[in-house]
Amino acid sequence: MNKTLIASLCAALFLIGCGEADHELAADGSHPPAAAAEDAHGHGAGGEKLTHFSDRTELFVEFPRLVVGEPSAFAAHLTTLADFRALTAATVSVRLSGGGQPDEVFSVDAASQPGIFRPEVTPKHAGERELAIDVATPEFSVTHELGPFTVYPDRKAADAEPAPHDDEGVAFTKEQQWKVDFATHAVVTRPIRTAVSATGVLRARPDGEARLTAAADGQVQAAGRFPRLGQQVKKGQLLAYLVPRLGGDTDLATLRAAANKARVERDLAQQELTRMEALYREEAVPEKRVLAARAATALARADLAAAQQRLGQVGGAGGGIPLRAPVSGTLADVRVSPGAYAEAGALLFHIADRSRLWLELRVAESDAARLVKPNGAAFRVAGREAGVEIVSGKNGKLVAVGGVVDATTRTVPVVFEFTPGDLPLPIGMAVQAQVFAGGTREAVAIPASSVLDEGGLAVVFVMTGGESFERRQVRLGARDGDWVEVLDGLTPGQRVVSRGAYLVKLASTGTAQIGHGHAH
Repeated sequence: MNKTLIASLCAALFLIGCGEADHELAADGSHPPAAAAEDAHGHGAGGEKLTHFSDRTELFVEFPRLVVGEPSAFAAHLTTLADFRALTAATVSVRLSGGGQPDEVFSVDAASQPGIFRPEVTPKHAGERELAIDVATPEFSVTHELGPFTVYPDRKAADAEPAPHDDEGVAFTKEQQWKVDFATHAVVTRPIRTAVSATGVLRARPDGEARLTAAADGQVQAAGRFPRLGQQVKKGQLLAYLVPRLGGDTDLATLRAAANKARVERDLAQQELTRMEALYREEAVPEKRVLAARAATALARADLAAAQQRLGQVGGAGGGIPLRAPVSGTLADVRVSPGAYAEAGALLFHIADRSRLWLELRVAESDAARLVKPNGAAFRVAGREAGVEIVSGKNGKLVAVGGVVDATTRTVPVVFEFTPGDLPLPIGMAVQAQVFAGGTREAVAIPASSVLDEGGLAVVFVMTGGESFERRQVRLGARDGDWVEVLDGLTPGQRVVSRGAYLVKLASTGTAQIGHGHAH
């Protein structure tokens, strides 16, 4: 990534963090310290910060300690897990229950700004209470059970408790997360298939691809509507005509004269044949005269057909060498336009059947012995985060595993056939792939998109709170499609940044500038 792009990303993060609800400036124009800013919003040393996940939403909530009779302003940040965007419409209720006291519910019907809901809680009963936040939207309802919390009888008792330990690490606010391509994912234990790495190329099937070339020097003429790139064609469909170049002293006038002469000679021969047949019926001429007249007529017709064909090759009207599609498929390349001159051997049209493609892979000879029973493959293409998986018996099949090591590349070919569906996969594209060699094992795994390469070190950002993250170096194992095994550094249940990890990394290099600006 070049310096200009990095600078642009930093500027974007800065604007996202500061643009909407920045902290007020001090008298000298500087930003106040973080702690002072928090106190100004009512989230001082005694405040609580909690992050909780349901099956539909992520809740990050901040609120001061609960004191009987004192209003406590909650700032509930709600994110929809389907797209990791701010929840914009919901009724959010804070519920206090248990402790031998009646339930207390405090609700707000709208967000103060997208994703942030601010119910105000004024408890009436002191003691240990169960805290829950209910979220009701037109589409679904969920409850975030946050566990037991103390409601203090007075402010003195609340302030006597030691302050909770604040989140440490890289600050990346919810407002920033909602405006960029961001997501987190849980560290899980899942089956990981044994795989070997390979490089490869996407190709059309040998019987599903054809290149039409010019058989001779000539001009390309349309046969109706001229073929266009991306057009679907059927086998045998007429695409165009190739009109060969005239040689010697031949010109259009000469060809027309020859065709007219041949037509006159055919008519004369036909008249002579008619006359001979009439005389033969009257027994005025022998049969051999009739046979000779018939032969002359046939020759005249052949001469006329040849003359008309030569004239048609120049004058159009369906003339020339017909160019027909050898296979059904899509016009992947059109190299000529109507009336263009093409030299012999020049490519005119490239037709490919993209309904089924071949993935031609090259596996290093050191891994070739592990390819006992390949049962699938997965590959990634540039510009697309998600990988493409080929599963034998479902969307593809193994075509062949080569038995000879290439003397130049020291690799063994492995070929899969698969159905790309609606994926825009250009023929000839280079890919990075894994070939599944059979067998699975349970392993700790994370999405491969979570991992950043920092000078050869594998690094992830672990979520320690709703708006805080920790840089963590990990040791990786096998890759299985979009998943990668983690041998050391993570435990199941933790959450890592699966999209936008590089933006969090940028925030870690300029926390003082990028981390502030949280709207409370």
